[in-house]
Amino acid sequence: MQRIALFPGTFDPITVGHLDIINRALPLFDKLVIGIGRNINKTPMFADEQRISWIQEIYKDTPKVSAMLYEGLTVDCCRKVGANFIVRGIRYVNDFEYEKAIADMNRSLDNNIETIFLTCLPQYTSIASTLVRDVLRNGGDVMRFLPEVVARSLQNPR
Repeated sequence: MQRIALFPGTFDPITVGHLDIINRALPLFDKLVIGIGRNINKTPMFADEQRISWIQEIYKDTPKVSAMLYEGLTVDCCRKVGANFIVRGIRYVNDFEYEKAIADMNRSLDNNIETIFLTCLPQYTSIASTLVRDVLRNGGDVMRFLPEVVARSLQNPR
């Protein structure tokens, strides 16, 4: 049986912190699906297609990584892609408390899905998409927090 994991998030934009979690999750699974969740309560800064495109470009030489959009429950997305694992990155202790509550709810909805927490490396703890968007909106330089593909596309918008 293949070990398939879903890494859900908004990835608005995908950051080097996300890449750290993805790259460290890769050896653990046969397939890793990056699930870009659509949240009706949030308006993303970057279009769905742009976020998918960035992930596809970054991982174009890594066939075990794919990206998709989803709406609704994360466990439903897991069922759709055949994932028995959810990967979540943890930066701080309060992240763990929040993520554990979600993991517990997901387990109660489907006890065949296990959440795997990966702590991010210390140099990435302060990198959050929310903060990156705030700095971007205010004209600051966020290039060191972004994968090269993302940074390049923001410097040369089409």
